[in-house]
Amino acid sequence: MTIKDNNGVLSQTEYSSATAVSAAANQIMISAEPFTHTYRTYIRLRENGSLTLKFWHSNSVDSTWDLGQEAKGGEPGGEWVIEAAFIADGGLVPDGTVTSGSQVTVSFAGADSRQVAPGECFWSDEAQLELPEGHYLAFTWTIRTLAAGKSFPYNVEGMLVSGFDAPGNLAGSEAAAGFSESDKLLVAPSYIGYKKQVARKLVFLGDSITQGVRTEKDAYTYWAARIAEGLGTEYGLWNIGSGWGRAYDVAADGPWLNKAKQGDEVLMVLGVNDLDIGKRTAEELISDLTGIIAKIKEANPASKIILSTVPPFNFADERETYWRTVNLAIRNNPPAGVDRVFDIAAVLAEPAPQEHRIRPEYMSNEFDPHPNGQAGKAVAEAFLAWYGQAE
Repeated sequence: MTIKDNNGVLSQTEYSSATAVSAAANQIMISAEPFTHTYRTYIRLRENGSLTLKFWHSNSVDSTWDLGQEAKGGEPGGEWVIEAAFIADGGLVPDGTVTSGSQVTVSFAGADSRQVAPGECFWSDEAQLELPEGHYLAFTWTIRTLAAGKSFPYNVEGMLVSGFDAPGNLAGSEAAAGFSESDKLLVAPSYIGYKKQVARKLVFLGDSITQGVRTEKDAYTYWAARIAEGLGTEYGLWNIGSGWGRAYDVAADGPWLNKAKQGDEVLMVLGVNDLDIGKRTAEELISDLTGIIAKIKEANPASKIILSTVPPFNFADERETYWRTVNLAIRNNPPAGVDRVFDIAAVLAEPAPQEHRIRPEYMSNEFDPHPNGQAGKAVAEAFLAWYGQAE
């Protein structure tokens, strides 16, 4: 099977996603003047030991943040330079340091630095690392911008992993000196791959609920991470959930949808932000979902599509009516191309007639209907039991 993948992850078929962490971009860095800055991120990988790693990056914004005042889905990043990049043993505790002597240079076409063009997708070279069981991968890179204004895309949601950042070029430093803990600033490669043959590559496409926003940092209690653990490493899982993302961002057929086209199987959990901040009608949302599915199937006819119902998000009035209409359609008459329907709403919802509301015990707090870690456990258990049934 071959699809046009815009130098996407399929161009390296022997690699699989090494983590359930999403690094989808929903913001773009804006500065009054050029700068040089270092970013260090600690990530729990799906397997440790002797690893061959490779990194892919997309210099574009995936999904619109807020109303798009600063970052819109599909917007290309600017020109910038990777001054240096390293992987290392991040130890058992993500504290800003890396294990002495463990840093390995990440190169690009044999060079230790790389200039990145607007909208470009690119791969690193292979890098080998011995990562003891239970230890974090530390990925550190120094980025230099070339002009004032917009430069590189990143994720601005609440941090699900520990990250640290520092002014200047500290990529090669093993110490925490000069670094500060990052807040709402995940600057990481779009895809962390490890050399691994898997039975199937799954892509989880969604918004903050798929990303795992509001769950505990470094705990991996959101349902995408729990599903990855439950499926085991014979299945690859690439989480491209993006906070505040909406179906019409994906339907525009830009960088975000290109990522989704890389999967053997795609789970779509979209619609909350379309109905909320996007103010879409039920008909508009269904049309966007239908278009996404058609484009994935066109690019990769062998791909399987799992369409989820729209999670409950305590909608009211007209938005509640649209939510009910969309979920009724997904359950009873899903768009053409859908292979299976997963009813996430049924797992998270209060009993009828309040099924548009999420169960209070599953809310991040009494005011926030983002699912918490307990909800992540419930969804993962329901999905794993359902997924294992005969297709």
